[in-house]
Amino acid sequence: MDDLFTQAKQSFKELQQQMCAELSRLEPSEQEFIGDEWRSKLGQGSTNIMEGGELWEKAGVAFSEISGAKLPSAASARNVHLADKPYNACGISIVIHPRNPYVPTSHANLRIFTIDDEHSKDSKSSKSKDNTKSWWFGGGFDLTPYYIEKDDCELWHQAAKNMCDKFDKDLYAQLKQNCEEYFYLPHRQESRGIGGIFFDDFNPWEPTRCLDFVQQVGECYKDTYKEIAQRLMTKKFGDRERNFQLHRRGRYVEFNLLYDRGTLFGIQSGGRSESILMSLPPQVRWSYRPKFAKDSPEGQLIAMLQRPSKPPQ
Repeated sequence: MDDLFTQAKQSFKELQQQMCAELSRLEPSEQEFIGDEWRSKLGQGSTNIMEGGELWEKAGVAFSEISGAKLPSAASARNVHLADKPYNACGISIVIHPRNPYVPTSHANLRIFTIDDEHSKDSKSSKSKDNTKSWWFGGGFDLTPYYIEKDDCELWHQAAKNMCDKFDKDLYAQLKQNCEEYFYLPHRQESRGIGGIFFDDFNPWEPTRCLDFVQQVGECYKDTYKEIAQRLMTKKFGDRERNFQLHRRGRYVEFNLLYDRGTLFGIQSGGRSESILMSLPPQVRWSYRPKFAKDSPEGQLIAMLQRPSKPPQ
């Protein structure tokens, strides 16, 4: 599995460079990404951040590679037999908070885990030929709009389906459902956004095919989000739209701090706080019981995202 890990690592680093380049090309101002290289007792990485741009109020594209003696509970919940095993992990995390409320917030994450389970007799994860390492991929992407743009919502989901269909015609439906179940705020009884695809403990095929799929997930995200952002980035907005954006960003913060397994994994593993929390928006507000007319654009978004209970699992 060393070769698979190395190939995935290189792929994530290349996607980080490509994503930063694409976002920089779209940014009208002189703002640039600042690369923050770091090392810790767990590993190393690079957190690339742009703040204060005309288009990108905050954009983070982070790569990390870590290892530990004991797999944290956030990553072992569905692999309890591996909970006490040494692990290696690397991945890329992308979170983009535009200034223009008509441009959706977006998120993508791709990662690989390898686990030293030489002494595990009942491992259910895929293993290498030497039978000493379990491995899986995880990740996906999702979109969080503040105003409904029907064509862009359809584009987002269709692009994901087209990509998944190259591998398995039944794959998209499952990964879409996974996303809808995962990005849900039970205390608000609403979805965080319009979804996308989400997968974890992913190893249904041989390693190179799984890696190919993960690489195409990254490409699909990059190209589709770029197309949506380009179309909406010059749309005019005022205080009304901006205030609603800040209000809805509150839901984003609530999910990331209360439910997101990536955030929990980073904290549980003793990771670097600045990189873990880069996903949070630079400005946000919580108004007490704000009112939005049901027939207003704001009310229509809220109605679309509301769900009385979490989708069945």
